[in-house]
Amino acid sequence: MMASMRYQDAGVNIDEADRAVTSIRESARATFTRGVLTDIGTFGACYSLAGWKKPVLISSADGVGTKVKVAFMTGRHGTIGEDLVNHCVNDIAVQGARPLFFMDYFATGKLEAGVAAQVVAGLARACKQNGCALIGGETAEMPGLYAPGEYDLAGFIVGAAERNGVLTGRRIRTGDTLLALPSTGLHTNGYSLARKLLFEVAGYSPDTVLPELGGTVADVLLDVHRSYLKPIRALADAGLLRGAAHITGGGLTDNTPRMLPEGLAAEIDTDAWKIPPIFELLRKLGDLPEDDYRRTFNLGIGMILAVPGAADGIRVRRAQEILRKIGEPCFVAGQVAAQKRRGPRVVYR
Repeated sequence: MMASMRYQDAGVNIDEADRAVTSIRESARATFTRGVLTDIGTFGACYSLAGWKKPVLISSADGVGTKVKVAFMTGRHGTIGEDLVNHCVNDIAVQGARPLFFMDYFATGKLEAGVAAQVVAGLARACKQNGCALIGGETAEMPGLYAPGEYDLAGFIVGAAERNGVLTGRRIRTGDTLLALPSTGLHTNGYSLARKLLFEVAGYSPDTVLPELGGTVADVLLDVHRSYLKPIRALADAGLLRGAAHITGGGLTDNTPRMLPEGLAAEIDTDAWKIPPIFELLRKLGDLPEDDYRRTFNLGIGMILAVPGAADGIRVRRAQEILRKIGEPCFVAGQVAAQKRRGPRVVYR
């Protein structure tokens, strides 16, 4: 006769899940805004959409890719949540949205409440910084599905914009200026290649100190994917933003055209900025072809903003001044031009 079994015998620890939820609840509550109507733990999260005239809801879902592998290697889980929130915030901010609420999905083979708490603390920290409520989520323990000590993380965000404030890029014109905002490292893209080059090809460990990078390999790889909500809102509120592109997987080559109307292309001045050392190191280690290099990494640019007029125009200077006042560095990366027949949407000069 088979001995009596419990759920824990199959690898699922309900008590550990309760401990995780307890710590998660406190982190999430700290992000609640006036629109939140329910506490953490209800079957569905309720949010009151008030104060808008003709609101358009803008949503997105994403993950952090294999950047989580670096967190596993180092045991540093406190910033992965920030990466996720900021990535999702940027994805809707480029369409004119102000973030309202965020939900996460955290799945692992064996739940460790301490690790989950670190991840969610990062989620909550970024939500609070972006004025976004961490309204709910799912913590799943699934034995046998994930390698020991590993987890997966995904996020879902909802924001809103007034209908006349949605950024579609349709107002972008030939001659408009492209302002670039710097990235803080790789953000959340290119990690599969970066890990292969740094750990397999070069033989570095996460603790290897690389003076040219200003820290250890782990420090550089775990630099937080930053939020661009503040500069985007500053220019949009001033009526100086015609379009924006979040530079993620695909780099400048694939992401810049996503904001451009048909028939227009982006001319990028490659002398306009100095590519950060981490990218040049990766290029050297892998002898990467230039086109692949540009499509894999952001190369130091996390956001491209299309503002009206030529680079020496009054409105461009005004946009630069607005960014300067909020402490946001920027530089002119190029301009919008007519696309040549069957030519590329991004031209590097």
